[in-house]
Amino acid sequence: MGLKQLAKETAVYGLSSIVGRFLNWMLVPMYTRVFTDTGDFGIVTNLYGWTALLLVILTYGMETGFFRFINKKEEQEPMRVYSTVLASLAVTSALFFVLVMLLLQPICQGIGYTEHPEYVAMMAGIVAVDAFCCIPFAYLRYKGLAWNFAGIRLFNIFLNIALNIFLLVVCPRIYASHPGWIDWFYIPDYGVGYVFAANVVTTAATFLLLLPYMRPAFGKRPDFALLKTILRYSFPILLLGIAGIFNQTADKILFPFLFEDKAYANEQLGIYGACFKIAVVMVMFIQAFRYAYEPFIFTRNKSDDNKKAYREAMKYFIIFALFIFLGVMFYLDILKYFVGEHYYAGLRVVPIVMLGELFFGIYFNLSLWYKLIDETEWGAYFSAAGCVATVAIILLAGPTYGYMACAWASFACNLLMMLLSYFIGQKKFPIAYDLKSAALYSGLAMVLYGAAMFPQFESEWVKLGYRSLFLLIYIIVVWKLEFKTKRHA
Repeated sequence: MGLKQLAKETAVYGLSSIVGRFLNWMLVPMYTRVFTDTGDFGIVTNLYGWTALLLVILTYGMETGFFRFINKKEEQEPMRVYSTVLASLAVTSALFFVLVMLLLQPICQGIGYTEHPEYVAMMAGIVAVDAFCCIPFAYLRYKGLAWNFAGIRLFNIFLNIALNIFLLVVCPRIYASHPGWIDWFYIPDYGVGYVFAANVVTTAATFLLLLPYMRPAFGKRPDFALLKTILRYSFPILLLGIAGIFNQTADKILFPFLFEDKAYANEQLGIYGACFKIAVVMVMFIQAFRYAYEPFIFTRNKSDDNKKAYREAMKYFIIFALFIFLGVMFYLDILKYFVGEHYYAGLRVVPIVMLGELFFGIYFNLSLWYKLIDETEWGAYFSAAGCVATVAIILLAGPTYGYMACAWASFACNLLMMLLSYFIGQKKFPIAYDLKSAALYSGLAMVLYGAAMFPQFESEWVKLGYRSLFLLIYIIVVWKLEFKTKRHA
């Protein structure tokens, strides 16, 4: 594949992912206003945390295995790989769904959903189908059908948004004035259940849209000897994936188990989950950077000139990430309207979570060393260390400090992984990162943050104007030290 084609497909995949994440993110304002009981959003936060973890387990690294083996030069029948992997995912996904249905009541008792077992049943179906569909999506990428990939993804997202708006906003208004029109399917007090119902419909639609791309696999019999080989290759990726996703979802999964009062736990988790979404601004920036950066590092060699490029990329990542942090924090009094007023108590987690995500972004930058020298097991070690730190902090401090412990657990986990990757990376594949500029800009950002946030103003406009001056100072300092200096160098 040429670099132009690589760049084009990266842009399409990246656009669909980032736009998709952004559109789903925009559902949060609606959820936090429709669900004035914060416990309802806590249920959504908890079950989608489980979903993310189970999805990694049920795909068990087979997506990466699919790409590795279907592109092997000695592979004479690529569709044999596709058929084998697709059959494997079909069997495991079906077994998972059947097992959940057979053990539905014990599972619901264990995770606290005895009153609504259908929530768990719906999510089990969604996870099972999504896990299976990851391989047809991988097939689209293998065939270079980037626009087909993006089109199906975005259709899924737009359909999900439309159904959420219809079921949670439009239907209640219709029912209030003309109940006879929709009482044959609409239950007024079902509430949060409609979030999962909408997801069931969109998942089914995605499956149907992918069916034509599964046909090439139907004519080939699965190869069990090949499957064993792929599984051996994919198993370490599964372990890495579980550790990685658990670092991101442990707080949402473990939090309800910390309190005997499940209603209280869901209320607090709902507040935390909603305010956590404000920090997704940083996550989207990291995601966009990742789509551009991974092809960049793998299309270059390990020469000193390219190490200089990696060093520069890190510096500018930190500069822009700190700008995003300051921007979100300085205008939090406006951004808080992103969530409903019942959730404002959790706004104090935003700076902690934002910094934690910034650390994760730096960790991602640092992770290039073990990818370039083919020692990816280090990624698993770092993720495992992060997992231990996350779980320990949540279990020890969660019952006392509530969701603030979850925020600090995310902060500590990402900080630990960042530091481990840096110090070990400097021994394995040393890169002379510009620590002086990183310290300078980090210190500048923290000083400006403290100076901007300390004074209290009665007028919102005066407060925002005052803080804007400090954001402008950051921009001017960066411009003079980086861009203006280099232009005249």
